[in-house]
Amino acid sequence: MCANSHNRSKSLVSKSLVLFDIDGTLMRRAGPHHRQALVDAVRDVTGMETSLDHIPLHGMLDPDILSRMMHDAGASPALVCEAMSAVVERAQYLYDLSCPDLQEKLCPGVCQLLSELRKRKVPLALVTGNLTRIGWKKMERAGLKPFFLYGAFGEMAADRAGLARMAIQRARSEGWIGEEARISLVGDSPNDVIAARANNIQAIAVRTGVSEVEDLVAESPDLLLEDLRELRFEMLL
Repeated sequence: MCANSHNRSKSLVSKSLVLFDIDGTLMRRAGPHHRQALVDAVRDVTGMETSLDHIPLHGMLDPDILSRMMHDAGASPALVCEAMSAVVERAQYLYDLSCPDLQEKLCPGVCQLLSELRKRKVPLALVTGNLTRIGWKKMERAGLKPFFLYGAFGEMAADRAGLARMAIQRARSEGWIGEEARISLVGDSPNDVIAARANNIQAIAVRTGVSEVEDLVAESPDLLLEDLRELRFEMLL
């Protein structure tokens, strides 16, 4: 369990901004509750029985997963569009009810790294495919929520690059970072590296998710680490 942390003073301008993915990066093997919430939400709203077993979930945004689930179950594009808002709301509600304690699911080095970055007044944000309330619930149940100022979540943009762009713009508009700040995106999926490249920021890949190392290497991350224990503050400057 990470020690409690206090909110960062917003009056400070940092030379670094670090954006973190959640699943496979900060935590792993968080259980079936997220997947089940998506399946149950589609059924509750549309009556359709769906499955995620055939969908390559890693690195996908939740709305894209939901669209694929409904499409594969026979829903028309119009029905998917019509139902999406209610399905998204229902999935978040269901996950909020079912999310287990996740403090034992943290990846190696997470608490130490976040504590060090907070001590050095580095603003931290989430960039994740999770829906907003699902992402924050995971952070809450993992004991990590106090470390993060804000987040960009799956329903906020069309792709992960757009989410990273939103997170960067927010930090700049709030005055948390200067124009010359070094910005890094830490993730376990090739899509995280692609998102970092699209925004001209440092791409840091960790091997704590399900991606094959060859797939991560193929996207040429700036850093490829075994886990977050290898990430040093100096690498973020």
